[in-house]
Formats: sequence, structure tokens, C-alpha cells
Amino acid sequence: MPRRASDTSATRATTRLSREGIVAAAIELADRDGLAATSMRRLAQHLGVDAMSIYYHVRDKDALLAAMTDAVVAQIDVVPPKADDWVGQLRELIMAARQTMLMHPWAARVLEGRDQPTPAVLMHLERVLGIMRAGGCSVDLGHHAIHLLGSRILGFSQDLFDDDPDTSPPPEALAAWAETMPHIVELATAVTHDGALGGCDDDGEFAFALDLLIDGLERRRAASTAWSGEERPRATKSS
Repeated sequence: MPRRASDTSATRATTRLSREGIVAAAIELADRDGLAATSMRRLAQHLGVDAMSIYYHVRDKDALLAAMTDAVVAQIDVVPPKADDWVGQLRELIMAARQTMLMHPWAARVLEGRDQPTPAVLMHLERVLGIMRAGGCSVDLGHHAIHLLGSRILGFSQDLFDDDPDTSPPPEALAAWAETMPHIVELATAVTHDGALGGCDDDGEFAFALDLLIDGLERRRAASTAWSGEERPRATKSS
């Protein structure tokens, strides 16, 4: 029995498609129209193929999102080693991750909702730990650092709530809070945020928190090394 024209067309589309091409097209679509607009049907239209051709390469929407974020994280620049400056190297790597996330803001939201790391995320964590170990940090401190830095390792931070300007309390609410919550009112009226990766995730806040955390890790490393006798503090001259 001869194949129908539609069957032949679908077969040809499946043959010329690749998983990598589908993922790249999905990233392009999400960058342009946002994650909500990146459905399997829209992706098929974007590629000019039948939707079933995509399912041949990608199991479902969740698998597609995982592949998309994995491809984005794999784009993070690998920073060159810095002799005797693991703090600077780690900061540069994390800021490189942030630049990648800023180019694909939707990826941060997908990563927030994932329970398991993708292969590229694991490789990024490997680089973080490698920098710390080369800088003299213990395995235990590296473990603490992964928990302490959290999503900041990938260039973004997860806030307790959405403090986007569009969701800020109206003036009448602030006036009502003035007596019972004066410090909240003071904060709400004194600061503003404009972040592509979240209401309170602007570059200044991100860098401020990152510097505090990495500096704290370095102090722990130095204290642990001195305590173990590997690095003794310099003697001070007596007066």
C-alpha cells in the first residue's frame, strides 16, 4: 500500500530534524516570545514540521525544558585558572553564569522548579568545586558552599517573594502600616529594584550578596588552615 503524502512529509521532517536542532529552536522561541509561548505546537510551527516529528526526538514538554536549560548552562564561559586567587576565579565563573542567564531569563525559572541537576549543571558544579579545592578549601567547605550559594552558583537568586515594582504595596497600604511596621515602610519607600531575573535580583544586589558569601568562605578556609597548623599567623611585634 503506497504511503500517503502526509506520512512521507512527516518521515522526511523526522529525518532532517535532530534533537540538538529542536532544542536550539526551542531556546530561540523562548528567548523571543517567552517560556509560556513555547509549546510543542508552537515549536513545530516555528520549525515548519508536524508536531509528531518533535516527539520522535523529545519525549514531552518536561524533557524539552530540561534539554533547553542544559544547553543554556553549557554555554557558561569557562574561566581560566588564577594562581593564588580562587576567590576571584570563583566570582568570575559565577558572574559568567549570570551573564548567560541574563541572555535567557526564562532558564532561571525552569531551573528553580527542577529537582535533579542536568549534566551541564553537574559539570558547572564540578568546576566550582575544582576551583575551591585548588584554592585550598576542604571537601567539607565545598559541600557547605554548594548549600550556601544555592542558585547563585548558576547566576541567579531565589527570593522569598516577588518584589517586582508592579506588585509593590500601594501608598494607602504603606500609610496604614506606618505605625505597626515602620521599618517595612521605610525599606519599601527607600529602595527600588529592576532585575531581569526577578524583582530583587538586579546586578548590584546579586554581586553584593555573592561577595559577602565568597569572602566568608575564604575566611573559613583561612581559619581552618591556620587551625590545622598548615598556615600559622604571622607573629606580631611586642610593644
